[in-house]
Formats: sequence, structure tokens, C-alpha cells
Amino acid sequence: MTKKTDSAHITPKTLLPAAIHGWEMFMRDQGRSHHTLIAFLSDIRLLAKFLAPDQTLGSIATDDLNRFFLWMEKERGVPCSPKTLARRITSTKSFFRWLHKNGALLLNPAEKVLQRSAISPLPQVLADDEYEAVLLAADRHRREKKPDARYYALIYLLFATGIKKNECLNIHVNHIENNAKSGPRVFIRYASPAHRYKERKIDLDEDWVVAYKEYLAQYKPVDKAFPWSQRRLEYLLEDIGEEAGLTKHLSFDMCRWTCALRDYQAGVEADKVREKLGVSKIQWRELFLKIKQLNGEIK
Repeated sequence: MTKKTDSAHITPKTLLPAAIHGWEMFMRDQGRSHHTLIAFLSDIRLLAKFLAPDQTLGSIATDDLNRFFLWMEKERGVPCSPKTLARRITSTKSFFRWLHKNGALLLNPAEKVLQRSAISPLPQVLADDEYEAVLLAADRHRREKKPDARYYALIYLLFATGIKKNECLNIHVNHIENNAKSGPRVFIRYASPAHRYKERKIDLDEDWVVAYKEYLAQYKPVDKAFPWSQRRLEYLLEDIGEEAGLTKHLSFDMCRWTCALRDYQAGVEADKVREKLGVSKIQWRELFLKIKQLNGEIK
């Protein structure tokens, strides 16, 4: 209903600035992050500067958009990295998709614009011996005179689920079911409606549950499962990485990619890995290519 209200006054004769204002209200209502709002709005405002000031929405064609991206990439005189260009194409497609979906435009001029992906460098992952060394280092803390299961509970969870840093920080105690009939699992939830498609449940194993119960008894978290700051949890990973003798920097991202690669190597179906990571089919194309490269299938 909100979508219709935001675009109700927009027609093919509307100029870009007014349409951009409506889109901004829509994205705010959808709970888009401040960073996304700033980036997407900046991209479309750049398009408005490129096109003639009196050009209406209905007169914008696919050729106009392709000229805009060519200008930005090669003729503007300002460096535009592949990553920035890819984001600006995404912003433009999102804007015109919204206009088309809500009836402001009968045809979507951005539909046939080719999306480009900015392939980033291959991520670092843990080799099998490094993986075992990290788990052993974390497990040693459970056996000390003053046992501390926090390291093992955190790191084993990251290895088992491949969740992102922000997802880990937002896990509540009641998101973890230790005694579900189908086996223990964790629910990954999002407060913003715009990210509901990322919500999922991931199976856990009994070994982790044992350590997690030790951790609960020791720390007694009430709300968040890991009630520390992002930086504090990063330090915990770094400490274990050093104790394990790694020359690599153990991070949330490394744990995520290690989980994805190990699942793939274990024969888990590619789409199951994708669902576990909570990524769209479009995002998965690049991620799966990287997993194959990490596995030595592609050079």
C-alpha cells in the first residue's frame, strides 16, 4: 500500500527530481540503511544531471541509460571503478523497476541494461590443518582451570553456519533452539522488512550445543546470544588465530568463506550452500565462481 502512495503522483510526464524524491520516501519506508540511501540517491541524481533538465520519465530510453554509463565509465573525466559502475547500474535498475512496478511507467527502460559485476579478489580461507588448529585452540579455553566456552561457542558457530558478522551480532538467545524435534538450529532474523528474504534457519550439531550450554552457564546472556561489541568479538577471533599459530588474520569473513568451501567440498548441493549463506541467486553467481576457484576447479 505504501508503495502505491509513494508513486501515485508520478506519471510518465514527471521530471526526474520529483520521482527521485518519491523513491527516497519509499526506500526510507522500507528500512534501507543510511549508507544505501546515500549511495543510491547520489547515483540517480547523477543521472538527472546527465540528462536534459526538461526530460520526462516517459521519454527516457534504454539508449539514454547506456550513454549515461558509457559517459561515466570513459568520458566523464572522473575515475569510476568497476565496483562503483556496477553499483550505479544496480541503483538505476532498482529505481526504474520501482517506477514500472508501481505503474508510473508502462515500460522499464533499465530492464535491458546489462548488469556488470565487479569481481573482487579471492577471499582467504583456512586449510584443513589451520581449521583444526583454530578449533583446538578455542577448545583449550574450555579445559582451563577457569573454563571459558565463549571462544569455542562463537568460532564453531561461524564455521558451522557461515553467518555474517552483523547476523552473529543480532542473534538472540531465543533464536537458538537446542531441543527442536528435527535437531538443534539457529534462526537468522532481520528487523528491516527490506531484508526479510535473508531470513533462514540453519541446522546445528550436538557438539556445538554441548559447548553452547557450557557458555550459557558461564556467561548467562539474557537477550543477545553474544552481548559484546563488534570489535570485541573481532578481538576474540584474532586471539584464537594467534594461539593457533595462523599467519592469516582470522575474521568473520574468513570463517564464512571457509564454511562455504568446506560444505561444497563435502558434497552439499550448491543451492543449499546458497540458501545457508542467505544470498540471492544473482549474488550467488559471483560467490559460486569464487568457491570453485578456491577449490581449484577454475584458474
